Amino acid sequence: MIYGVDVFTFHDVLEICKKPNKAKLNKVAKEQILKSQKNVQKIVESDRCVYGINTGFGPLCDTKISADETAQLQYNLIISHAVGVGKPIDKEFSKIMIIAKVHALSKGFSGVSLEVIERLILMLEKDIIPVVPEQGSVGASGDLAPLAHLVLPLLGLGQVWEGDEIFETMDVLDRHGLEPLVLGPKEGLGLINGTQFILAHAIKGLEKFEYLLNLADMTAAMSIEAYRGSESPFKKELHDIRPFEGSKKVAARMLKFLKGSENMKAHEDCERVQDPYSMRCVPQVHGASRNAFEHLKMMAETELNSVTDNPIILSAEESISGGNFHGQLMALPLDYATLAAAELGNISDRRSYLLLEGKYGLPRLLTESSGLNSGFMIPQYTSAALVTENKTLCFPASADSIPTSLGQEDHVSMGSISGRKFNQVLGNLVNILSVELMFAAQGLEFRRPSKCSKIIEENFAIIRSKVKKLEDDRLIGKDMLAIAELINERKFKVEA
Repeated sequence: MIYGVDVFTFHDVLEICKKPNKAKLNKVAKEQILKSQKNVQKIVESDRCVYGINTGFGPLCDTKISADETAQLQYNLIISHAVGVGKPIDKEFSKIMIIAKVHALSKGFSGVSLEVIERLILMLEKDIIPVVPEQGSVGASGDLAPLAHLVLPLLGLGQVWEGDEIFETMDVLDRHGLEPLVLGPKEGLGLINGTQFILAHAIKGLEKFEYLLNLADMTAAMSIEAYRGSESPFKKELHDIRPFEGSKKVAARMLKFLKGSENMKAHEDCERVQDPYSMRCVPQVHGASRNAFEHLKMMAETELNSVTDNPIILSAEESISGGNFHGQLMALPLDYATLAAAELGNISDRRSYLLLEGKYGLPRLLTESSGLNSGFMIPQYTSAALVTENKTLCFPASADSIPTSLGQEDHVSMGSISGRKFNQVLGNLVNILSVELMFAAQGLEFRRPSKCSKIIEENFAIIRSKVKKLEDDRLIGKDMLAIAELINERKFKVEA
């Protein structure tokens, strides 16, 4: 993969995180970078006034800066903007930010030098990863504060991860025989203008969301097996006449998950007319969430392969001060995806509740000795609490805006908050699905000797490798955590 030349997918970025050497700069990319750097130098040598190259920033855009003060201007920009607060984002988020930033800068419209870009790549390859606080971006002039923290180590400032530990940057640079860099004209602005914080949260969220969408389908199938629900709502003919791609895909997957199930055969002669919505409408609800995933994927990959700083340097004669750094294009789909992920948890909790009711051959609370034992009563409380927390996180951050920079930046996206909330909801969804999986596995115990479909039996065995059937009350909180760990480690078979 070639930075600045190839079209990257979000999967490509995640692969580069694991194997940084998979992406390089080639001759074409280097030529693009050097040409843009020369264009900036020509602007500096001219008498023209160009924002961010020989002027101040934001509301100080009408203040001319002399050529002798250029390096100090860029240095001051970075240190004055590194004002993030809160816990550090996960190290992998910082890696994704570097990869996305290098890819954008290498397209040759930013005026950032080859030396700076190569240093960022070197840091990635040597696993010297900047520590970036999670809060402080309004997502409009790009992610100014997070990106300032990301590039502080270029100046020998800030902190970095090395392995699993955090160190002062200069201590790590000394160990590797590296000197801090001096930034040239436009470089500071090119480094901290952009949407890479928002984008990193979208990319990491997409990875988790993709797996959880597949897991939610399998989990629903396991619950339907335990409930002895009907597979008829998943027939192709039904979805062909309302042909949304997401629901068609989920319906087809559900039929595959349930193929060969003895529980489905047992349902054929029962007196039930139809199942509750949380079982019957899995294709429509899960499918809508899949549609949101596809929309976010499309938008994130467009953003990944875009130039999002400002001003854009087209030539030595033409630069454009525009708004490519504005996060609205990512904030809206992130808010949409957050709602979609929350809905997977919402419907999952309803299926969990159905399995506790004591209907159709299942004992109340999924225990044969309720009264003395509470059985699975209380894990559903946890699920309900997480579902409600997710609902509170669904308020769209992009619906808000607050003026900054003395009104120069008078409409902002809040996309960084959208990205953080999206990942919070996905984290809660893991635990909600772990509750449903625990309940579904317990429910299947009461359907023996009937066998489930092959893939559901395989996933049932995966659960039972960590969590045994509940006979009497025990510390089932540990069971929930064990299943959540199986989810996070991608142990379940989710491809129908």
